[in-house]
Amino acid sequence: TAFFHGDLKEELYMEISPGFENEQLKGKVCKLLRSIYGLKQASRQWYLKFHQAILSNGFQMIEEDHCVYIKMSKNNFIVITLYVDDML
Repeated sequence: TAFFHGDLKEELYMEISPGFENEQLKGKVCKLLRSIYGLKQASRQWYLKFHQAILSNGFQMIEEDHCVYIKMSKNNFIVITLYVDDML
């Protein structure tokens, strides 16, 4: 469900999905307000949103791997790694 949280930069439309059709919607399209699975932009938009959120919470991105973030304090540290839409 992570990909549903990305914000779209473009104005995108899609046909009404099978099963949601009725006579009032026949021949009409939907304007997408959020990313959906299968959308080419979905993973990138989710990553950009995640990236901004994690930086605003004091994490730093590792330059050698843009999917690794670290937050250090006096005696502790936290490492977050991303793989597709999973965090470790």
